[in-house]
Amino acid sequence: MRAVKKVVNSIEALVRLFGRIAAWTCVLLVALVSSDVILRYLFDFGALWLQELQWHLISPIALFGMAYLLLNDEQVRVDVFYEHFPVAVKRTLEVLGGLTLLIMGFYIAWLTLPWVAQSFGRGEGSPNPGGLPYRWVLKAFIPFGFTLLALQGLAHALRNAFALPAQGD
Repeated sequence: MRAVKKVVNSIEALVRLFGRIAAWTCVLLVALVSSDVILRYLFDFGALWLQELQWHLISPIALFGMAYLLLNDEQVRVDVFYEHFPVAVKRTLEVLGGLTLLIMGFYIAWLTLPWVAQSFGRGEGSPNPGGLPYRWVLKAFIPFGFTLLALQGLAHALRNAFALPAQGD
């Protein structure tokens, strides 16, 4: 039981770290958008790389954030039905949901690896002049984000299967 708790806590610490990275990326995104608007409208200066960087930053926000939402029990679920279920049924649904995320997350990550490898092999960058290089880095967030989601799905399933209290409880 202690080993399971240690695994769950380790996974959740990793997810929490990347959740914080996603949160700070949001702050950076707001700063970049604000800077871009100020530069464009007050100083008549615009840079394509700055605009591309803005939409590049949305990727880690979404892909790291989805595992973090599951960690904090903010995932989408039909609460109008769920809240009326007995505790045993809720726990079973959480375990099944976590295992489903584990399978789906690893499967999607595995499917995207050749795509990322192809992008890396080509040295893919922006097709726009003055755009950002290394587009494969952006694409690499996809398998990483889904692997993070799969791991959090495992932690979620284990936490509910063994009735472990949430960290901090």
